[in-house]
Amino acid sequence: MGDKLQEEVKILSNQKVGKSYFLLRLASRKISAFASPGQFVQIKVAADNEILLRRPFGIHRVNKNTFDCLYSLVGAGTRHLCRKQPGSRLDVIGPLGNGFNYALTAKRCTLILVAGGMGVAPLVFLAEKLMEGKTPSAKRKVVVLIGAKTKSQILCEREFKKFGCSVKVATDDGSRGFKGKVTDLLNNLLRETRNPKPETRIYACGPRPMLKVISRLSIRYNIPAEISLEEHLACGIGACFGCAVRTRDGFKRVCKEGPVFPAEEIVWNQGG
Repeated sequence: MGDKLQEEVKILSNQKVGKSYFLLRLASRKISAFASPGQFVQIKVAADNEILLRRPFGIHRVNKNTFDCLYSLVGAGTRHLCRKQPGSRLDVIGPLGNGFNYALTAKRCTLILVAGGMGVAPLVFLAEKLMEGKTPSAKRKVVVLIGAKTKSQILCEREFKKFGCSVKVATDDGSRGFKGKVTDLLNNLLRETRNPKPETRIYACGPRPMLKVISRLSIRYNIPAEISLEEHLACGIGACFGCAVRTRDGFKRVCKEGPVFPAEEIVWNQGG
């Protein structure tokens, strides 16, 4: 995308919001102005050479002159980042990639957002945009399905409800909501909905096995779906081809042509 920027941005807050989850708020008038749901930024988490590669973070929320990233502690990079204090600065490149195609969605529609684990992060930004300017007379219904292993890992439920979305939760252990996979919850919803309207659309972000099942469900029920792939990104700008995935039109880069793809484009192997 043409509005990619590199700048040093100020950390406004870096708050712990769960057992191993943090919400990072950064000041950037330009990145916040250009960002679109589904895009990401590449952050240099260490100023020295201790951690060479930048780390990708989905854009979680955008406000005037600021943007948020929701992240979990998964390795050396995020452990380093969580110790950063307000007032310090980070070298950031973004916004990067192609996001969700939400602008073409009709006003009379049912939109289903499916989040698995940390896949919830970019879907909050999307839900906010989808519900933006919604009036009581509008026929746009947004249903959010959140999946996690256990109830302590359910994130952002309050934010989705604040936007006016209908929220359903699934946990693997049954500690909250539906017991089972979020894809089972989606299948039940689609099966119970007789003759889904042509305006129905699915947006999803999460682990590859989840996205693979959603792709198959979208074909079975003839409902368009867009999926955001979670891949290991090295350069983040399409130069190294380390994140290439197989599609029906050949290999495409998750960081450049993605991370969001039409579900029917992806060619899944047996392992996912």
